[in-house]
Amino acid sequence: MDDLPPPLVLEILSRLGDSADLARCRVASKAFNAHSHEVRSVTLICTLSRYLKSRSPETKHQVTPFKSVFNNLVRHLRCVESVSIGVEKSLAGLSYDDVDDESDDLYLTDAGFVKEWLPRVCGELKSLSVSDFWIQSCWRRSDILAHISASCQALLNLELRNAWLSVDGLNPMQMLRSLTLEFIRLDDENLNKFNQCFPCLQHLNLIGVGGLKEPSIHLCHLKTCRWTVSNAPLSLAIVAPNLSKLDLKCIRPSSLVIETPVLSDLFLSLENPSKFKIEYFTDLENLRLESANLFGLIGLFPQCTSTRRLTVDSLKCTDIVDVKMLSLEVLSNTFANMRSLGLRSGAWSEMERCFRTCHVQSQNKITGLKEITAQLVIQDLDVTLSFIFCVLGMCINLSDVALLIHRDVYPDVASNLISQCTAQHPKIRWKWGMWQEDSEDTWVSDGI
Repeated sequence: MDDLPPPLVLEILSRLGDSADLARCRVASKAFNAHSHEVRSVTLICTLSRYLKSRSPETKHQVTPFKSVFNNLVRHLRCVESVSIGVEKSLAGLSYDDVDDESDDLYLTDAGFVKEWLPRVCGELKSLSVSDFWIQSCWRRSDILAHISASCQALLNLELRNAWLSVDGLNPMQMLRSLTLEFIRLDDENLNKFNQCFPCLQHLNLIGVGGLKEPSIHLCHLKTCRWTVSNAPLSLAIVAPNLSKLDLKCIRPSSLVIETPVLSDLFLSLENPSKFKIEYFTDLENLRLESANLFGLIGLFPQCTSTRRLTVDSLKCTDIVDVKMLSLEVLSNTFANMRSLGLRSGAWSEMERCFRTCHVQSQNKITGLKEITAQLVIQDLDVTLSFIFCVLGMCINLSDVALLIHRDVYPDVASNLISQCTAQHPKIRWKWGMWQEDSEDTWVSDGI
């Protein structure tokens, strides 16, 4: 092993997924030890098994403190470009009842701990990821943002998870291009400091960020954004003139403003639209909508003539009443130039219920639609077949139909549906599959 070429040794060490293995390699080989100092990335994750051993009276004396292991790794590296430190996702399943101490051994956004190692790596650091241990971090406010912004001038990518973050002392980070905050309590209720200090962000992910009141994103260079809002009601605003992709999930915002004129890809999920302002989209090609009031949400959109691919789903909500049901005609009127339509199970059920209730088949023909993908909910096979044939009768240029049947449907019912569809419309290219809640769709066969 000591005879391996130095470039190959460095390549092997650089590919280690866990930097704890790097420490083991140092004692396994002189060559590995000599070249380990050239590795430019550190990744160290505390596993559930390690955590449990550190807490057990029988084994805790055998476990080196996690922070000490990390500090030792960083101390021996000459130039670091990437740091990723955190706890395994399985640790998120621990409850407060499982921990009866006030330890800080896994409080990774602790300013004191950060000040120990960050000065050693900040010069060339391009990417930094810290996933904290929520049980230890949720009640301790961290100033990690101030320390990162003061020292990491070359940082391009920053990810922080499971922590309570203060923006006191936060300095502008002109080089930062990508930011992820996930399950964060943030002391910046309207994102004012946030907008000021990350002016050049191009990619932003805000997942379950709490502490917000009337948050507004104003970022001129932003290109992609994923924002999952867990609390409500909130007044939300996104003003981003260069945003091309937006994934926004919220419950019932008291108001919602989206000013993103060049948006091409939008996924919007909310229970019930209320005060909703949305600009006319000239480049919106891909659109996915989820709502308990899907008819009302679609009605708030201006006519989107640029939309080519549309996916819709109707969410379940017990306290929303007197909601108009969705129909294929409503979709075609709003999105006149769609070529591909995806109907998730909720939307399919709602549209089939509308068909069954109204007993009226539209005389309007839809000429542009070429393909449909749908998750079927079969309660009455005859009604489902009638609705499928009604859709095929309206969409005169339809060529590809992909239907997913729920896994709980009896095999003979599924077989009957498949045989009748293929017999009645042999020129359609059929594709069949199965779906189930909280599972990936499974495609089982391609038809004619």
